[in-house]
Amino acid sequence: MIVAGENKRAAYRNSGWWGDKTLADMFEANAVAHPDRMALVDAPNRGQFAFGEQRRLTYAQMKAEVDRYAGALLAAGIGKDDVIVIQLPNISEFVSLYFAAARIGAVVSPVAVQYRSHELSAMFGIVEPKAFICGTRMHHADHLGVVRPLLGDAIKLMTVGPDAPADAVDLWNEPARPELLAAHLTATKIDADDVFTICWTSGTTGVPKGVPRSHNHWVGIAPGTYVTARLQDGDVMLNPFPLINMASIGGITMSWLRVAGTMVLHHPFDPQVYLAQIASERPSFTIAPPAVLNMLLQNEALLAQVDLSSLRTIGSGSAPLAPAMVAGFQERLGLPVINIFGSNEGMTLITGPDDVPDPVERASYFPNGLNLTPFFGDAPQRIMESRLVPPEGGEAITAEEVPGELQIRGPAVFEGYWKAPEQTAAAFTEDGFFKTGDLFQIEQGGRFLRFVGRCKDLIIRGGVNISPEEIDQLLGGHPLLAEACVFGIPDAVMGERIGVAVVPRGDSTVSFGDVTGYLREQDLAMFKLPERMFVFDSLPRNVTNKVMRSEVRELALKMMEQGG
Repeated sequence: MIVAGENKRAAYRNSGWWGDKTLADMFEANAVAHPDRMALVDAPNRGQFAFGEQRRLTYAQMKAEVDRYAGALLAAGIGKDDVIVIQLPNISEFVSLYFAAARIGAVVSPVAVQYRSHELSAMFGIVEPKAFICGTRMHHADHLGVVRPLLGDAIKLMTVGPDAPADAVDLWNEPARPELLAAHLTATKIDADDVFTICWTSGTTGVPKGVPRSHNHWVGIAPGTYVTARLQDGDVMLNPFPLINMASIGGITMSWLRVAGTMVLHHPFDPQVYLAQIASERPSFTIAPPAVLNMLLQNEALLAQVDLSSLRTIGSGSAPLAPAMVAGFQERLGLPVINIFGSNEGMTLITGPDDVPDPVERASYFPNGLNLTPFFGDAPQRIMESRLVPPEGGEAITAEEVPGELQIRGPAVFEGYWKAPEQTAAAFTEDGFFKTGDLFQIEQGGRFLRFVGRCKDLIIRGGVNISPEEIDQLLGGHPLLAEACVFGIPDAVMGERIGVAVVPRGDSTVSFGDVTGYLREQDLAMFKLPERMFVFDSLPRNVTNKVMRSEVRELALKMMEQGG
């Protein structure tokens, strides 16, 4: 059942997509029903990338930690609807903090561990957080040193980990406060429609956009993974994606909640550690980038050493899947690969083995309409209404092989960017469809949708959205550059890599190091640094004097073909 308008929340509840339970309610129920079941398992190399030893928490132990963190947040003045920015790797404390915030009605805004002052200052200005939480240690990062100048008097510093600084609330050692928590829960109404997270996506304007999602928005998208992945009660899931976006929260964490499973954490992505965890922890489901799956299938010696027999399914996305890889896993290993195309805004395109048994079709297509049983429902329904519209506007496309922008609405789709009414208005149609900016076309007699490109200029590198405009703006201040334009370069491993076209100022000679070094000085996240530079005499512009990014990209690709 897909609806739009002011009555949609009631309709989503009536149809079972939404309910009255918060994510904290669901966790509490799991902890009561399965106190001795393993809930969380850290990566074995946790001490190398962060701090401490690997932790293995039962549901009872995790519940105690969640309640202790909830009390500590309350004691520090954090309450309902207050925003907490969290910058942590995939460690068990991060998961516990999510549910501690859910318990008291606070809002979690998770940020990538790679983000530095450039990104954090912009995000702080948008969400105005009450607190910032990070670890006391992180390999190759100084989160405390980076964030301190940004905090001011309004943002409270909190840490997990050893040797907490004197100016921080030491969450690791805060005592339990059951009376304070009980009093708060008695006096405070926390609703499943309340905003629970504000995740981040890049925009073509270079300004980060906060994507608020309620408890029910997460519930609405959850069946996309746990149904197609064939998950069962108590299943073990290996989570290698950062706990900051749709793949990790909507895919793994919500499935973990649904089946009261065991979540095994992994960070940063290391193929050897990842494969060792599959062998030792015996997960039923995991997700992995296409490049890793391609590498596995092509490395006979490595494949012979890996025991994948515990896996029932494996999910992949963030870049196109090779049909030969999907077919190879299914035919050689009996392991179906699920093709996933999602977004923080709530896109739900998933091709699973039950809907599309043929692995070659599954690698290339998505069902043109996916029916799944809602979280609180008992019969399959359409999870997302979609249509293709010409990028320049007009009537919905019904013909095959005609590219159009995918527009979506439904119970998993967010309702607008955080405190950004102009961006929200531009992103939605008058009848409530979200304009994804992604180009698809109808194929195979109307059965499928196939991704063919993007309307937007966003670069998707390894599944992470990067705004070229943001980097353009920074390079506008480079003393040796007259102008610069950043764009995506197709890449078989990462999906895209970052290219930059530069026009030197006057007689200046500009090296690649001059460009990346300048961006490092601006404290830009490392994964946003250009990876290849092209020198132009001038950049092509249209009649309004705007740089034509697509033409710059095409010229650069020709230069690559010619060995330039």
